[in-house]
Amino acid sequence: MTDDLLATSDLPIARKSLLPGTGFFLPDDLEDDLEDQQAEAALTGADAAVVADADADGLACVALLREAYDDVRNVPDPTDDEPAEPVADDEEPSLEEPEPTPHRVALLPASPHDLEDSLQHVADYAEEGVDLYVCDLCPDRFEYVAAELEAALAVAGSASWYDHHQWDDEVASAIREAGVDLVVGDSEEECTADVVYRSLEYDFAPMYEELAAVTRDHDLWLREDPRSDDLADYAYWTDPAEYVEVVREHGADLPAWVETFLEERRIEKNALIERAVSRAEFRDVGEYTVGITYGRCSQNEVAEAMREQGADASVIVKPAGSASIRGTDAFDRCHEVADLVNGGGHPKAAGCKPDVYDDMLDYAYHWTSRGTVTKRVILEAFEAVVAREAPTADDAAGS
Repeated sequence: MTDDLLATSDLPIARKSLLPGTGFFLPDDLEDDLEDQQAEAALTGADAAVVADADADGLACVALLREAYDDVRNVPDPTDDEPAEPVADDEEPSLEEPEPTPHRVALLPASPHDLEDSLQHVADYAEEGVDLYVCDLCPDRFEYVAAELEAALAVAGSASWYDHHQWDDEVASAIREAGVDLVVGDSEEECTADVVYRSLEYDFAPMYEELAAVTRDHDLWLREDPRSDDLADYAYWTDPAEYVEVVREHGADLPAWVETFLEERRIEKNALIERAVSRAEFRDVGEYTVGITYGRCSQNEVAEAMREQGADASVIVKPAGSASIRGTDAFDRCHEVADLVNGGGHPKAAGCKPDVYDDMLDYAYHWTSRGTVTKRVILEAFEAVVAREAPTADDAAGS
């Protein structure tokens, strides 16, 4: 297969919207080798290792930790540098080059699906006595990370875990019993950057409290500060290492050269949003209206558009097989829906990847049918969750 068939960056929007990015097709062995090399380069000589989600919230945590450790370097110079090449979509593996000058606080970008790999990297490559931090990540079950966490703790001198997702009590207890200082914020009031800001024994400048607040505005989908969309988009489109250093230096007020970069990228972003919104369908599930669509797009804006069309909850199925679930004040049980289809998250924002892909033929059908099977199993999960709250005949008779 030629590289041209895998490249999606130059496709027309109509086709690009239906297919995953190039990174989706990389062999696992190649991806694993690259990730091993990057982790070793980042961790060699580091005083602290931060395993963090590579969205704006997780990366803001890294920025706060680097500030607390006085780890200041690699700040992009707007007079000389252009923003880094856009990274792959959130559904693709991250294969950026390691930061050119190793940091005292090493960044290991991770997702809920590969958290255990990053913990193992700490065990394999970090210096004895390293300070370990895990930020903005929540394992669905302790056994998923138990062995790798134990190995990482054998190397670490201290371990702290900061998050704001919905934690299972047994998982949280197991993490703490393993020797980790776990702090979980209220998922409806705080983002993880808030938790890190208040948990570290460091006197941060006011700009970092503001950075946490603006990050929270987007992460909790409050949308009261227009800067929060800029932070989210910049984290989504640029290299994680660049994002961390820019917000550590500038806080929530991004420099003009970043704003220019965002304006250019939003032309394509808006076109992909329009495609996904145009495919939206609406289904009645009990007393709720669920909007559901398919496409490679920015899920939050698409969910907002479906909400404006009457959806109490929205589902955006991605070409890589994952899906984002967004709620409203009317429906705040997204995490329960996601939990039934191999996922998790918050009451009003969750994600999942249903276990329905056995081979490439299943993915081929997924792309050509625009997510038919995944849509069906997620709607069935909605029906199951809504059925839990519906009164039974016995309840009605008793009232």
